[in-house]
Amino acid sequence: MDLRKKYRLFLTGILVLCLIGLGVLNYVQIRDQIPDSYVQTEGEPGPDRVSFLVTEEVKADMAEASANGFASGSYTISYKYLGLIPMKETLVEVRDPVYVIPGGIPIGIYLETRGILIIGTGAVTGLDGLNYEPALRIVQGGDYIRAVNGKEISEKEELIEAVNACRGEQVVLDLDRDGERIQVKLDAVQTGEEEYKLGIWVRDNTQGIGTLTFLTEDGSFGALGHGINDVDTGILLEPSEGRLYDTTIVNIHKGEAGTPGELSGLIRYRDSFICGTIAENTEAGIFGSAADHLLEKLEAEPVQAGYKQEIEEGEAWIRSSVSGELKDYQVEIVEIHRNEEDVNKGIVLEVTDSELLELTGGIVQGMSGSPILQNGKIIGAVTHVFVQDSAKGFGIFIENMLEHVENQ
Repeated sequence: MDLRKKYRLFLTGILVLCLIGLGVLNYVQIRDQIPDSYVQTEGEPGPDRVSFLVTEEVKADMAEASANGFASGSYTISYKYLGLIPMKETLVEVRDPVYVIPGGIPIGIYLETRGILIIGTGAVTGLDGLNYEPALRIVQGGDYIRAVNGKEISEKEELIEAVNACRGEQVVLDLDRDGERIQVKLDAVQTGEEEYKLGIWVRDNTQGIGTLTFLTEDGSFGALGHGINDVDTGILLEPSEGRLYDTTIVNIHKGEAGTPGELSGLIRYRDSFICGTIAENTEAGIFGSAADHLLEKLEAEPVQAGYKQEIEEGEAWIRSSVSGELKDYQVEIVEIHRNEEDVNKGIVLEVTDSELLELTGGIVQGMSGSPILQNGKIIGAVTHVFVQDSAKGFGIFIENMLEHVENQ
């Protein structure tokens, strides 16, 4: 074989490898565009055609599709590249239209934990003047204390009383650790005449301000768009009970690069100001039942929920009453992460409304839960602000929140 033929074969090989590489790249890019799952409103079209290079086969255990989509139930779409190479199977769930009343008003939150949360350990000074760490490497941040010496407890005061009652005898704690029930034994240190300590830092409740996302006509609510985590351990708090309170915003600290702003509110923790009870604290927000006067306070018409595949990059609105008046402020949806594993980061948005930028600097702490609206539908809620750019933030898809209301 002469040199010229070898050269041609070499170039042909390079060309084939380039074509294969381009094909693989194209395959991966198209596959990533295909949703893992898809929620379709009854009577509306299903997923759009992905590419002329991809064939789609519908598998359904239900009636045939109408011109506008499937009638009810669910079906699966099997995608193949060039009609031969399997790419992905997408489960399409067909639902009746869902309507909710958008929120946007501030709410005070009080949450009691299910048990007493350990946030850390430390040294205590005994009667002899020496320092001791009786809980070091025995308990850990994130453990929940359920009982002391077999007696169930739920408040810090009960823990203090139970430890003092031991009079220096060994203390047995029943703990929940990562969903597993365990027992540990500690030697309490006498720090006073009738005072004993275990050297642990604990918390049994938390309070704060957030924003109501929506109400359903049967009185259920969703708020925040993200879970309530312990500020020290970062662990999602397990609630035993919780309440929403009427709240008035009294001050706004504007956000700046590197320093998120925040809302300061007046919360009166009295029964007469309770506007809801919290049943769940989840990664997608808090959920529960609203009081009648909360529904009257909104005075808004229900709007249809729009699912993630309906969201478009471009103009949208967030509803908020940071000014004291419930208003819609213009934002720009700049990215949509439909297959994002973190439910709180499905939407990336930027505040473009000059009034809101002047008032808050963009998104501030306390605005979490503000509903996002586009094309007349509620599509999500604000969850987080970008620390380095307070005009930008993340949002959650409304369908991730509605799942928890449907399961109540």
